[in-house]
Amino acid sequence: MFGISMRAAMGIRRAVLLAVLAVCGGCSASYTVGGAVSGLSGAGLVLQNNGGNDLSINANGPFTFTTRAVEHAPYDVTVLTQPSGQTCTVTNGTGRVPAANVTDISVNCTNALRAFYTFVANFSDGSVSSYAADLSSGRLKYLGKAAAGTNPQSVTVDPSGRHVYVANNAGNSVSQYTIGANGALTPMTSPTVATGQFPFSVTVDPSGRYAYVANGGGNSVSQYTIGADGSLAPMTTATVAAGSGPQFLAVDPSGKYAYVANSGSNNVSQYTIAANGALAPTSTIAAGTNPVALTVDPSGAFVYVANLGSADVSQYAIGLNGNLTLMATPVVAAGTSPRSVTSIGRYQ
Repeated sequence: MFGISMRAAMGIRRAVLLAVLAVCGGCSASYTVGGAVSGLSGAGLVLQNNGGNDLSINANGPFTFTTRAVEHAPYDVTVLTQPSGQTCTVTNGTGRVPAANVTDISVNCTNALRAFYTFVANFSDGSVSSYAADLSSGRLKYLGKAAAGTNPQSVTVDPSGRHVYVANNAGNSVSQYTIGANGALTPMTSPTVATGQFPFSVTVDPSGRYAYVANGGGNSVSQYTIGADGSLAPMTTATVAAGSGPQFLAVDPSGKYAYVANSGSNNVSQYTIAANGALAPTSTIAAGTNPVALTVDPSGAFVYVANLGSADVSQYAIGLNGNLTLMATPVVAAGTSPRSVTSIGRYQ
């Protein structure tokens, strides 16, 4: 009594199929939104996209939101809940979905500040000194030394605050350490990694996943991936060319562009950074005499270069493609033999 004929059933199925096709005829392809988390050691991290679609994260590595998005749809990834004892920040968290999955969002977590530590590279005795700082006064307390390579030139701490890297200028290596709970440095299982000739500095990108070394004697930049334990591993293409006498490399806050001060050729090499961290040279731009250091301002809009020989600072604007353009006033005077430059805050 409640049955229907086979012919009627076929007609209903056809009608339903046509209705579905009619509804989806204007549908667009959809894509995922995600990236990678690094430095996470606490529990309770929750991310959001566009104020919803909560995603709990329990470990370092890739993440993907469950809700897909169509091309050109906006995305805005934020931290809803910070993990216990840590603070996580998002890089590349906003934009519009291209005709592909979004995979370049970085979430980096660092330990909450209970004390802070300072490290000094001692060039002549092949060591790194560690200090603890009083939180109220900032006064340093000496903790001791850790052995480094020959003529340690500079020291760098990764964004997670858990690892230290030292460029050993005459040792053609980088010493790598883990920072202990009391600020003491412990050499990693592989205490050093090889570089090019006469490394001057180590730079870690904002995501904490890649490191770069300016090799002053090799006219090159060594590039590495950073493992979960903080250890450096050379990329498949271990070095890329720079100018003459590169001494310092800076990465912009987005992690998409890098710049190298070339002291011997009086210019700045420019690179784009691929999704796997590899550098791709684009062009060079003139600087002053003997540029030895440079910095990208926190907004990612400007670059400043300290020129040792001409005693001035070159200043540039960063274009949409990452290329530098000299400002209307290309240089400003400095003191005698400037050797470093840094920037804090935002131009307004």
